[in-house]
Amino acid sequence: DADGRFSEEVPEWRGLGVKEADKHIIAHLKAQGRIIKVDVINHSYPFCWRSDTPLIYRAVPGTFVAVEAIKEKLIANNKQTYWVPGHVREKRFQNWLENARDWAVSRNRFWGTPIPMWVSDDGEEIVVVGSKEELERLSGVAVSDLHREFLDHIELPSQQGKGTLKRVDEVFDCWFESGSMPYAQQHYPFENKQTFEASFPADFIAEGIDQTRGWFYTLMVLSTALFDKPAFKNLICNGLVLAADGQKMSKRKKNYPDPVLVIDSYGADALRLYLINSPVVHAEDLCFREAGVMQNLKSIFLPWYHAYRLLVASVRTAEAREGASFEPSVGEALGSANLMDKWILAAANGLVRFMRAEMEAYRLYTVVPRLVELIDQLTNWYIRMNKDRFSGERGAGERRTSLCTLFEVLMMLCRMMAPLTPFFAEHVYQNLRRVVPDAPASVHFLMIPEVNEAAIDPQMEADVRLMLQVIEKGRTLRERHTLSTRTPLPEVTFVSADAVALRAVETLHEYIADELNVRRVQTAPLAEMGGRVVLKCMPNHKRLGDRFGKAYKGIQGKIRALDTDALAAFLREGSLTLEGETFDKEDILVQLQYSGDKSHDADGVAGGLVILNVSPDAAMLDEAMAREVCAKVQKMRKEAGLRKEDALEVAYSCPADSSLLARVLRDQSAYIAGRIGRTPIPGAARPRRARDGRAADAAGDVGGLVAEDAGEER
Repeated sequence: DADGRFSEEVPEWRGLGVKEADKHIIAHLKAQGRIIKVDVINHSYPFCWRSDTPLIYRAVPGTFVAVEAIKEKLIANNKQTYWVPGHVREKRFQNWLENARDWAVSRNRFWGTPIPMWVSDDGEEIVVVGSKEELERLSGVAVSDLHREFLDHIELPSQQGKGTLKRVDEVFDCWFESGSMPYAQQHYPFENKQTFEASFPADFIAEGIDQTRGWFYTLMVLSTALFDKPAFKNLICNGLVLAADGQKMSKRKKNYPDPVLVIDSYGADALRLYLINSPVVHAEDLCFREAGVMQNLKSIFLPWYHAYRLLVASVRTAEAREGASFEPSVGEALGSANLMDKWILAAANGLVRFMRAEMEAYRLYTVVPRLVELIDQLTNWYIRMNKDRFSGERGAGERRTSLCTLFEVLMMLCRMMAPLTPFFAEHVYQNLRRVVPDAPASVHFLMIPEVNEAAIDPQMEADVRLMLQVIEKGRTLRERHTLSTRTPLPEVTFVSADAVALRAVETLHEYIADELNVRRVQTAPLAEMGGRVVLKCMPNHKRLGDRFGKAYKGIQGKIRALDTDALAAFLREGSLTLEGETFDKEDILVQLQYSGDKSHDADGVAGGLVILNVSPDAAMLDEAMAREVCAKVQKMRKEAGLRKEDALEVAYSCPADSSLLARVLRDQSAYIAGRIGRTPIPGAARPRRARDGRAADAAGDVGGLVAEDAGEER
């Protein structure tokens, strides 16, 4: 029966729940000798999510929508829609439509929208009422409310002499109501007819992937049945957020962190960015981990905030020294001759162009990684390579140009990130807008920036991308040989068959030399390396196997037989032809390998090889020790809370004047003085006031003023 108990058709266990009767049925079968084996098998089983009791499947009469009759129209209308990701529409939803069955829309519940269908006792006369006014006209009863308790008593006179018609007992499946949303929200067709028709189908909807069999489906069924068109034009489908162990989040199990505590700890923006830069935006499931939110805070928001702080501090310093207010100028930033300025502006404007195109296509998942990459480029590369310009060490003109550039990129970043990180973007914008005349009161009043075509420079972006790869490979090689970046090295050499790549490294050699701390940056065409660099090729098995099938084995042998000259030509040209078949760099992967002496080590980058001389001479080792001394002094200055301009004495003591440290301090005194602003003096030569007071050494601290917070708003 409706309560899951056996009815009178099963008199032996009448009134028992179907699961409760199991033991009685087993005993009955045993008594008749019909049991072969009794066992327990663990398997998944449906339970009521409210009462946590087992459910049963029971066939009941119901009301259906004849979906199978409109299946072909559903499939045709689905093809008119645009989904992100596209595979959800083309596979999951398409398969569901192709196998669609008539839809049971009735439910045996009290709460819900009553089905407006009146039926005679014999079920042969059916009247479906289309409006409140029609019900009042047919029944002669005034209707004040459409909930079932106000309708169930209303009866309609039969038009076929069958007495009176009574409303069916069921209510609508709630998904029928969800699918009716486009019409119900406008009270169509009774009101807002023109408004509805002007806005239907909807431009855009978004929901979870579980709605392919829910809301997305019911929207499509009802709109096709009513208008023979889809209910929406564009759809973004997201995956599901699960608990860390992959189970569904459950209030009963409490297998997830409190969202309020997560927001209080890391901020709403960190949580938002964690979710929209996760598998969820690819319609895949995400196992939520609080550590991921914290990582976003550390790797994205804090560097972004420190970049903003640096701008504010540098501007304040410049204003104090020059006695004039800072006025940002886009023209001055674009007119900069500095290569890093050109690069970061090209990267920012290239991203604006990309963002506009991708957002038009509803591809959020491609935009967020690029925005995060821009923050990394700005904070980990551009700012570090230009600190001497921000501080004014290279002159007031360079400082102003670099600050205009940094301001422009930060302002563009605020506007691009505003839809994704609304609170933090607003916080930064509120300070930046103070130096922009007539700036809107909020970043959310601004649109995504327009592309400044004058700043676009794809070649510059490609050149710097290669430069960063060379630097990162150089650092990897240093780590492999346990060589700190404080240790100077003789040279790094970039080898390639690509003249454009060689020219890029030559142009940007100063930045590479500075970042890798090498005396020289050299480039060498592959053809000039002789036997020191060999070429190894690897066919792309999957790609070529799909292309040639059984013939691939012969093709593979011919590719592996290519000599060095042929492979070098392939790297230069980007393609080659074998027996009438053309192959590109996706088909054949070529690696450059170093075969020289052990004083060098090498690693590959895209289209080239980085060779690092890992054998420093004695002078370089002395300079490394001098750099270590400078680093120790700067660390103690920071721990003591001293400003850069604060005067101080630096004294040292060594076990013996002939020690390596004493010699380095003497021979490298000019270098050390240039880095820390003071020439180190022997401890015995310290002024008496310093000997009597607290020394600034590793064992003590230094009194002094607390540095002004660089993050203070202007």
